[in-house]
Amino acid sequence: MRLFVSVDLDGLADVQGPLSGLSGLRLTDPGQAHVTMQFLGEGDHDVAALVAALERAVEDADVGATGADDGEFEATFEGVGAFPSPEHVRVVWLGVGRGASELTALHRRIEAETTALGYDASAHEFTPHVTLARMDNATSMGAVRSFLESAAPEIGPLHVEDLRLTESTLTPEGLEYRTVARIEL
Repeated sequence: MRLFVSVDLDGLADVQGPLSGLSGLRLTDPGQAHVTMQFLGEGDHDVAALVAALERAVEDADVGATGADDGEFEATFEGVGAFPSPEHVRVVWLGVGRGASELTALHRRIEAETTALGYDASAHEFTPHVTLARMDNATSMGAVRSFLESAAPEIGPLHVEDLRLTESTLTPEGLEYRTVARIEL
């Protein structure tokens, strides 16, 4: 089972419009858009232990609560970028504006809890983002760079109210995601 922890997102299709139809670029399915909080990998996972760890992370996270008894918060998704860089695009992403500090704090708590279970910490700094597209080849690199230089899309505010423990399965049609557990903030 291949698992990751995510915060789901709606409204991605509008942002992806300028990238539609570009050769060498695979768009993320808008129905599967998410912020990956931590990738847990392939293996035999103890789902009950992971859910308990995520519940502890949510309890301990220092996020801006919108209510007296919860850790829910609002986020906006804005600005675009590329990994590893605009000169060498492999992934085109949508950034996080408001809510970035809350997502980062939550990521730190998730990683602390999951590393205590034996999962590896991320090898790179956490950058809260949503993947818009992946580059298969450089055929449309000029158009992608133009998008990166001119795009100022925004989604939100989105009410972030839960984490998802998500299973990822590769099918002939692409990746399919299934929510294994939902943890309320």
